[in-house]
Amino acid sequence: MAAQEEFFTGIPKIPYVPSAGPGEVMCFKHYHAEEVLMGRKMEDWLRFSVCYWHSFCGTGADPFGSPTLHRPWNEGPPMESARKRLRAAFEFFTKLGVKYYTFHDRDVAPEGSTLEESNRNLDEITDLALQLQTQTGIKVLWVTCNLFAHPRYMNGAATNPDCHVLAYAGAQVKKGLDIAKKLGAENFVFWGGREGFLSVHNTDVAAELKHMANFFKMAVKYKEKIGLKCQFLIEPKPKEPCKHQYDYDAMSVIGFLQHYGLERHFKLNIEPNHTTLAGHSYEHDIVMASALGMLGSVDSNTGSPDLGWDTDQFPMDIRNTTLVMKTIIEQGGLQPGGLNFDAKVRRESTDLEDLFIAHIGAMDAFARGLRNAVRILEDGLIAGMVKERYSSFGHGIGQKVEDGSATLEEMEAFIEQNGEPKVTSGKQEKYESIFNHYI
Repeated sequence: MAAQEEFFTGIPKIPYVPSAGPGEVMCFKHYHAEEVLMGRKMEDWLRFSVCYWHSFCGTGADPFGSPTLHRPWNEGPPMESARKRLRAAFEFFTKLGVKYYTFHDRDVAPEGSTLEESNRNLDEITDLALQLQTQTGIKVLWVTCNLFAHPRYMNGAATNPDCHVLAYAGAQVKKGLDIAKKLGAENFVFWGGREGFLSVHNTDVAAELKHMANFFKMAVKYKEKIGLKCQFLIEPKPKEPCKHQYDYDAMSVIGFLQHYGLERHFKLNIEPNHTTLAGHSYEHDIVMASALGMLGSVDSNTGSPDLGWDTDQFPMDIRNTTLVMKTIIEQGGLQPGGLNFDAKVRRESTDLEDLFIAHIGAMDAFARGLRNAVRILEDGLIAGMVKERYSSFGHGIGQKVEDGSATLEEMEAFIEQNGEPKVTSGKQEKYESIFNHYI
């Protein structure tokens, strides 16, 4: 980029320096993109992506305070700042060394007074995005549409009681899918920010669920019509801003998809901060979605469970990243999904370098988690213990249960012959101690 267009002056491409000391934070100490683990490069296991909305649109404002993050690319008229923001973002992606980014339609281009104006803005800015992608080789991990911020969506989008609003959402998604094809997005995400209810008294739950399913079916048809080759993803969240959101957690979404015959067309984009809001452990929804073949991508962030809301912090806990990467390796990777940093620097972290420090720390945390997970799986100790724990399903009546041919009559006959089962220890503390060995 030309010198006058440089936004992160004095910051070079972030190097890998494994010998760096604890105070050296502008380098990777663990993330080595080219390092091969279990037959695959580290960058291919991790598939890191930077999110546009927090990192380049975020201002640090919260319900209790004004903006604190005054970014040079957010100055000027809307379209001028949109172009500057995009150039700043690609400078950041390049210097950080990531290959993917994600965005909402309204992140990259300002909304106009009409749909037509909004679409023109989007066309103009994505022309520049396509040019920058071609120049840098950086790709779009996924596109999504903001169907929650505008006042028209205060009662929902696909679940709105007014079909006029649902139609607007449909028109917006149509354009979003066109943009996804234009930019070669590998996935398209639906996040139902206001698809739920605040009061059951004014809500027809059955109607709203049906309308949402039909909305998704329209999207599937249009995707097929235009020949868009990408994975559709749904991102669960239990609450906030709604009291109850229909995509509560992984199992709720999977049940919804199966009920309406949509399971072939969608997978899940799991955000662990949303998982903990649902009352689950950090890794819970990642494990559950993966177990059912529905884990498509991960919005890699964390929260503060003691606060109880969605704080979107950068993930720095090595235990958590190890559990996530163990699941990802066991399912053979995340492609075409990835690890998208849906996280924001704290409103008190106001320096431009803080944006780099946050991403570097999180990328290193996942690199350490990946290495830990590889060691756990290559050693095979925990896997062997789990296999032994379920060994009774490998023969006799257990094998019949496993393959689905057993009957209740056979259960009764087995007990009459063998009597009361011997209770065996779950050895939870042993598993936890062994896991800690690898951290």
